[in-house]
Amino acid sequence: MTQGAYEGLRADLLACRILPGKRLKIQELCGRFSVSLGAIREALSRLTSEGLVVAEPQRGFRAAPISAADLADLTMVRVEIETLCLRRSISLGDVDWEARLVAAAHRLSRTPERDKDDPARSNEDWAEAHSAFHLAIVDACASPWLLHLHALLYAQSERYRRLSVPFAVKGRNVEEEHRAIVAATLARDVENATRLLAAHLEATTHILLNAMVDGKKLLDDMQDGGSRIAHRGRNLPIETSASHEIAGLYVSTITS
Repeated sequence: MTQGAYEGLRADLLACRILPGKRLKIQELCGRFSVSLGAIREALSRLTSEGLVVAEPQRGFRAAPISAADLADLTMVRVEIETLCLRRSISLGDVDWEARLVAAAHRLSRTPERDKDDPARSNEDWAEAHSAFHLAIVDACASPWLLHLHALLYAQSERYRRLSVPFAVKGRNVEEEHRAIVAATLARDVENATRLLAAHLEATTHILLNAMVDGKKLLDDMQDGGSRIAHRGRNLPIETSASHEIAGLYVSTITS
């Protein structure tokens, strides 16, 4: 039961169905996941250690906040770690690794990126395939510690990626970015592959750093507690998609 609560709550945090910075009410979570108080506390403790939840003395728990500064720092570290993993994988990977990468890329390319019922949301199947793809790129690096760091950084980045979906830049072709990374990797072109991977990771960061809601940068508002978003969505149920809320607020698509 504890594992189920942990996995469900973690999925809600990564998908931003629980908005960053939102207070987590333990009794509400007990009812949502039909588990005991102890199970929820254990799940929250595990998520705190992963950086997805923040424990506040005398005040309980909150979903970890997000900010422009955190995103910039996270992206810088992720680029360093993921390109290092890729360099090592290209050097050490065998034909079985290449086969896993090709299979992951094919699955991703055949999975619709957006939810068919709500284009402002990421398709859950695509999100799963995307995670598998980014792992396949680096899983021949032969370093459990690097893979552990990769997993932590990917999870943190996923919250930002989900928020970026309604603000997707016109003309950006994510599928082509993935295809180019795979081609350079299979060609064992280290410099080109790592350059393309870094640009791919930084593109989403650029979108979010420039995303506007009601004339104000999205991440500036989220750093301030998400006042406008929280105010408009405060009566929404916990499972409401953050990207769906935001999609109803933004007035223009980022074109830079």
